[in-house]
Amino acid sequence: MAALADEGMWMIHALNQALEKKMQERGLRLSAGEIYNADAPGTTVSDAIVSLGFYCSASVISDEGLLITNHHCAYSDLFDLSTPEKDYLEDGYWAFYRQDEIPLQGKEVYFLKRVLDVTAEVAAVSDSLSARGEAFGSRKLTSILERRYAGRTGLEASLNSMWAGEKYYLALYRKYTDIRLVGAPPVSMAAFGGDEDNWEWPQHKADFALYRIYDHGEPLHSPWHLRVSQEGYREGDYAMVIGYPGRTDRYSSAAKVDYLTRVERPVTNRIRAGQMEIVRKWMDADPAVRGKYSDWFFSLSNVQEMQEGEVQCVERFRVVDEKRALEKDIPSDILKGLADEYAAIGPIEREKTYYRETIVRGMRITPTMLRMSNAKTPEARDEIYRRDIGALDARVEKDLIAYSLSEYFGNLPAEVVGHRQDSLRKAFDSDWKAMAAYLWDHPLELMDFVTEVKITDFNNREQHTGDLTELQRRYTRALYHAREAQGIVQYPDANSTMRLTYGVVTSLDPWDAVHTSWYSTTRGLREKYDPAQHDFALPADFVAALDRYDGPVNFITDNDITGGNSGSPVLDAYGRLIGLAFDGNKESLASDVSYTPDYNKCVCVDIRYVLWILRDYVGLERVMKELE
Repeated sequence: MAALADEGMWMIHALNQALEKKMQERGLRLSAGEIYNADAPGTTVSDAIVSLGFYCSASVISDEGLLITNHHCAYSDLFDLSTPEKDYLEDGYWAFYRQDEIPLQGKEVYFLKRVLDVTAEVAAVSDSLSARGEAFGSRKLTSILERRYAGRTGLEASLNSMWAGEKYYLALYRKYTDIRLVGAPPVSMAAFGGDEDNWEWPQHKADFALYRIYDHGEPLHSPWHLRVSQEGYREGDYAMVIGYPGRTDRYSSAAKVDYLTRVERPVTNRIRAGQMEIVRKWMDADPAVRGKYSDWFFSLSNVQEMQEGEVQCVERFRVVDEKRALEKDIPSDILKGLADEYAAIGPIEREKTYYRETIVRGMRITPTMLRMSNAKTPEARDEIYRRDIGALDARVEKDLIAYSLSEYFGNLPAEVVGHRQDSLRKAFDSDWKAMAAYLWDHPLELMDFVTEVKITDFNNREQHTGDLTELQRRYTRALYHAREAQGIVQYPDANSTMRLTYGVVTSLDPWDAVHTSWYSTTRGLREKYDPAQHDFALPADFVAALDRYDGPVNFITDNDITGGNSGSPVLDAYGRLIGLAFDGNKESLASDVSYTPDYNKCVCVDIRYVLWILRDYVGLERVMKELE
């Protein structure tokens, strides 16, 4: 939380003079007021940066509402649009004419208009509710404040607690819902290197996609958009990332980090790795399976590799010891309470993790079974099954079910397993494939199997020594006040609000005697290219065209980012677009709980590589004219 090196996901409205000075010392050529100024709408850099449904970030790059973000942020859209006749993931898509831009159902874009400190107002509402004897919690407070400000302003309102309720800020947004797909490269170009290169450096990805915002049926005429720079950059040049990072937990205790990496993560990482192996085998064997499961596999692999790397980095960089060193000013009763509570809940939480990773999340058919169990009539239940089953592959599902059964029965005590589940286990002994085939052929029995045990069955067995949520809240606030007393400038944990992080273009020394450059080139594409491997294949005409591009493909900075920053613009000292953030490096994967100077890097796609693809490879002239 101290402003070491370039650590910090700083709230966009809180760019004070001290932070402005630090940024300018690193090379910034703008003032804080040119980055964010709620009283001068449409005049600052942040006015061009949006949230895509609060799962990714994007930026406006033309005065006709053209948005650029990461391809992996558009992955689900491309998957949903695809048909057996037209695979938008494998083939890519380009709208050469305005009428070819594809409307997307359920897509939302949010422009931040203002951030208000409502800490005193939240306290007043709490006191008023207490005085009237009304029960309330965070949800009721949030509902009251958001309705109040939405009514006053006509904008979308979002209340956010910072530092466990030490401060409350309310963000006001303008929302647009007519969003259309303009273009995206084939996944072979966008995700070149696949899982093998994920979280690695160097990478060679064209990880970008284009959308357009429409307002009342016409392209949005945005008063401010980012200028695209083709001047390039050098190592040591200033770099700034503005976006909507999702969640961090850097105020977590040593006890919590130890619990996560010792109890929960090893289970989830191992089981998800097994599920990935099953699905990858079938996707490699049958393109039809890839068409059905690529989106699910993409989400699964990204989380599994991230959390596996998190455990390794927590151990490598001794994060638990680092946390303990920071706890000297935390009251001893809080520390003891947390240690006792995590020790008490550990065994049952481990069982809950096995249950979630096998029965709840481990089979793609589970959501169908849950919807069937909630159906009002047998006819409605049967209709759900008929509708959903076509999106699945029986071979894959039976393998996933068999794997889940082996892990479920092999790691849970008898008192948790349901009676019908236990009867099936005894009937089939340990022949998990036979049991899986039987359940697949009898969907009503599979529905009963999935729904017999519930998370409350575990919660009822859990022994608590105290209120863990309250202990964690007290810990966060105690750490905040201790640092405040020391004069340390602090930023709150990321929570999908707009944040700024600053740093420089930099190289990486991941291990002793190992040095990597700050940029990658098309040479790496040629070296890795293998048409026999899906993750390293490329369109033949694209390979032939690579001779025409001699600039950087990807580059790295030391900006402090996390999930949700995907698609964020990477800006130079003048606020011009030089790239898009799309990944972190393997050495940064403890960043959810701790920032590690010199190792945390932000992996970016160079905007010149994007422009070359649009102009020279695709020939998307109308978009190029728009950018000019």
